[in-house]
Formats: sequence, C-alpha cells, structure tokens
Amino acid sequence: MALPSAADLNRQVWDETLTKLLDLSTATVKRNADLENRVAELELELSVWKQAHANILESAEREKKAHNAQVSTLNRQISSLETIKSQNPLIFCVIDGWHNIFDESLLRQGPQGGVQAAQRTTKGIAEYLSLENVQVFGRISFWITLYLNRRETLDFLISNAVCTAEQLDDFLLGFSQASPRFQIVEVEHGREAVSTKMREQLETFTRFPQTLRVFFTGQSRVPDDAYLPALVELGREELWGKLVLLHGSDDTAPELQQLTIPSVRIDDLFIQGVARTANTRPLRIAPAPHNNIPRVASANSHSTAGGGVASPGSSEINSQVARLSLPSPPTVTPGQPIDPSKPLHKQVPPPCNEHYLMSCSKGPGCKYSHDWALTQEQLDILARNAKKAPCNYLKNGLDCPHGDRCCWGHVCPGGAKCFHLSKGKCWFKGKGMHPEDTGEEDI
Repeated sequence: MALPSAADLNRQVWDETLTKLLDLSTATVKRNADLENRVAELELELSVWKQAHANILESAEREKKAHNAQVSTLNRQISSLETIKSQNPLIFCVIDGWHNIFDESLLRQGPQGGVQAAQRTTKGIAEYLSLENVQVFGRISFWITLYLNRRETLDFLISNAVCTAEQLDDFLLGFSQASPRFQIVEVEHGREAVSTKMREQLETFTRFPQTLRVFFTGQSRVPDDAYLPALVELGREELWGKLVLLHGSDDTAPELQQLTIPSVRIDDLFIQGVARTANTRPLRIAPAPHNNIPRVASANSHSTAGGGVASPGSSEINSQVARLSLPSPPTVTPGQPIDPSKPLHKQVPPPCNEHYLMSCSKGPGCKYSHDWALTQEQLDILARNAKKAPCNYLKNGLDCPHGDRCCWGHVCPGGAKCFHLSKGKCWFKGKGMHPEDTGEEDI
C-alpha cells in the first residue's frame, strides 16, 4: 500500500485547519450577535433607570427647594419675632374670578351660597394651616379678595345656564357680607386686568413681615403680563414659604407647577374642569325655565324688594344641563399639513402628544412638533397611541398631577396578563399599572 505523499498530507492539514477556522468564525459571529442583542437590552434598561433616577432627583430637588424656601421664610420671621408678636398675623386669600368659577350649587343659592363659599374657603385654609402646624401669635386677621368683571362673568354664566343675574348678585352680596374683611373688587374688561391686580397684591402683601400666608388661585394658562414674574421675584427674595397655591376650576399652568410653591385644594368650592380663555365661546345650553327657580324666604337671608330671596332651583331639575364644560375641540388643528404617506410617529418631527392632548410645558425647546395640522381622527389616533406609553409620574411611584386628563397610560394595555410583564420587560413598572382582571366582559 502506497504511503500518502507529502502534498496530500499538507492538503489534509490545510483542510482541517480551514474547517476549524470556519467553525470558530461561525461561533464568533453568533456570539457577537448574542452580545450585541444583550447590550441593546441593557442599554434600553439603563435608559429607563436613568429616566426614573432623573425624575426622582428632580422631585427631590423641588422638595428641597420648597423646604429651603420655608426655612428661609421662617428665619426671616424669627429675626423679627418681637414685631410679629406685637401685631396680629395677616393671612390673605386672593381669588382670580376670571379663570375660576364658584360651584353652581353655591351660585344658585344666592346670598346663602355666597356665605357658604366664604365659609368653605375659611375652613379649607384653616385646615391647611392646622395640618402644616403653622405657629400663630395673637389673633389672625384673615382677608379674602375676589377680583372679577361682573359683566363678563354674568355673560359666561348665563350662556351656560349656571345661574341667573339676580342669583349672581345675591351670591356676591352674601360673599362680601360674610365678613368685613371679605371684599369683591370690580376690574376692567379682560383677564389681564385681573392678573395685574393680583400681581400687585402678591408683590405688596407677601413682603409684609406680619404676613403669615398668602393663598392665591392659579390659572390654566399664564399670559406674558400675568403675575408669574412677580412670583419668580418673590422666590429670589426667599418668600415662597409664605405662598400657597389654591387650586381653582382648571389644572394649574405648567409654569406655576414648576415653582416650588405648596398647594391646597378645597373641595366643592369651584366648578372643576373649566378652562376659560379669552376666546372661549359660551356653550349654547338651554337655560332652565325661570318658573323652576322658586323664591323662598329665610331667616338668615338678605331680603329683596319683593320680600324674598333668590334660592337654588330643584336639585333634580336640569342638574346635568347646567354643568359647565369645555367647548368641543376643533375638527382640524391649525398648522402645516402632514405627509399622508407616513404614520404620525414617522412625521419629521413627530407631533407632540402633550401639546395636542394636554399642554406642553417645554415650549419652544420641545423636540417634537407643535405645528402640524391634525384632523379629529388623527388626534384620536394620537391619543390611543399615547396611552400605550406609561405615565412617568405613576411609573416612578408618584401621583400624576393631571389625573384623568393625562394623555399617557396609567394602566398597561396588556393588563395583568401582559406578556412583557412576565418577562420583566414591561415599561409599565408603577404600582397598580397592571390591574387584575375583574372577570367582567364589556357589553
């Protein structure tokens, strides 16, 4: 038997070597692909944790600033403690009557409703001071100032069948007569006049050494000439510890929410969900028949020339019709037309969910577009898609300040049976974002 030649042996060695190299190359490529996928997963998870960490740091920084502001205010008050002890402490409540509408059940009660509104305001502020353990020396002097333009307010209320002109006048009378320190100030036409008055009062009375707290109502939108610059200046003077934001008829403007000022909400004081703007058109809701609004006498009511007082209509009559609500959104938002060949999320840049569905606090710095013209159908698609992404507040264990108006998802669309949850990769990581199935079927 002939022995293999040297050339055959070399060829065999090379074949074996090439086979090993090919196997090693294939294994290396596969391993590299696995590692790249793992790196991508880790980078995604890292970005989620970075965002959560940033949100927690931001929240902690806001709380720290609010605490420091209160400490600075207390230090200033301690330095003039003898002066404060010799004078009655002052508490002011400033109400923007243009943006905030009192609850219709109070307005319809006339003078009794005005007194009840004043009492609810006083009680709510007293409870807040008690919970905050505010130390009071002497007897508190409590002042409420309501700024409004009666004609504009009346037109708005009548157009929405909230109350009659007589009921509004009686309500304002009862409110102002509830205490000698409760006053109603008539302002000129427009919301800017109200903002100007409030700005001057905030700037003046917050700086008084004997002022303990100044409660003020916010706005859903803050115009350029409103009192926001005054609040910023008071913050520079370390006086935010004296201020308390009183939630009114609508969500507070993002500009005010960013300030580290404590807030309080008084239940059943204002109509909720009203965003009254300069171009708000009244809703053409048929008012309740006048005969359904009886006039009754009351021992503690202010009599009218006819011997009676305006009283609320029956609680069972038109209770839903008289509820004030926002006007319907336009069919198409103004702006530039989108590329119809691309879905919304592939527009350049994509539309901003918060701008079109709520309000965007980032302003010109937002990386998403505020300029697309969207139809109602596109707005609905945008809203449905936004619900598929988790709300950052709830995801990080915080209460969402927007509540039901939040455009982001508060619960995972997959529910308790979410596939990604079982893998530990679902983005809806907050407590309660995967509610248990109740077992009931939608009809």
